[in-house]
Amino acid sequence: MALVSSGVSPAAGALPAAPLVRGRERKLLALPKIDSAIVNWIGLSLIAVVTLIALAVPVLAPYDPLTPVGMPLQAPGHGGFLLGTDSIGRDILSRVLFGVRSSWFAALAVVALGLVIGGLVGLIAGAAGGWLDSLLMRITDAFLSLPAPVLAIAVVAALGPGFVHTLIAVSIVWWPFYARLVRGEVARLKARPHVEAAKLAGVSPMRLAGRHLLPGAVPNALVAASLDIGTLILTLAALSFLGLGQSAPAPELGADSARNLSYFLQQWWIPVMPGLGVLALALVGNIAGDCLRNLMKTR
Repeated sequence: MALVSSGVSPAAGALPAAPLVRGRERKLLALPKIDSAIVNWIGLSLIAVVTLIALAVPVLAPYDPLTPVGMPLQAPGHGGFLLGTDSIGRDILSRVLFGVRSSWFAALAVVALGLVIGGLVGLIAGAAGGWLDSLLMRITDAFLSLPAPVLAIAVVAALGPGFVHTLIAVSIVWWPFYARLVRGEVARLKARPHVEAAKLAGVSPMRLAGRHLLPGAVPNALVAASLDIGTLILTLAALSFLGLGQSAPAPELGADSARNLSYFLQQWWIPVMPGLGVLALALVGNIAGDCLRNLMKTR
């Protein structure tokens, strides 16, 4: 820099001025900035998109998922079947779409039921305190101490295979997580000044819980529930894979993969396509959950 400022030219072979080259590179490599909130809202909207697709499955599916409509074991793209046909000629795309529909709504139903039961237990325990809090939390701890998959399998085995029984079994082991979460949030909110002021103003316990405690616990509970959608889809698919879901010939992603594993080496698309449906749903659930968590952090 001293040579340049004094008017003396640099020696032959000297490197060009680095700051100028780096500045040009920055301009060339600069990418347009995208608001992270917009990205998060787009990711969160995937839940609505998948729900609309699931509702429209009876219209979108090209064939009846239970009826053979073509030659058996046709590869994807042959005979007008986008994902091929199974061992008896049923359209795999139609079966995957109906399987996606049942898995998605099942996961949403379990999450909603878990939020209602767990949220109510956690709200009562956190707001009441004392012996009632201890009693409800010991019951919750008893459920949490049991291995959830084993308990779900035991419940389904006792009630018998079936879609409704599977939902009951998974719901039984899912609500304690939300109860613990809501109880912790409610106990934390009870120490806030506005809650203390409401108590001094003579607000009834029920109104205090519904107007001042529950709204503060809802955001974290919703984030946890959204992050659980992907896990729930995998859990339901695993139970179905083990034969504890709907009975044949009902279209179910886990069961369709399990029933057709013998075709994996030659007609790979028969067991793989339902598995890809599970993967897509779990991915959507995880992305939407992460985006909702990011949006909550920015508020």
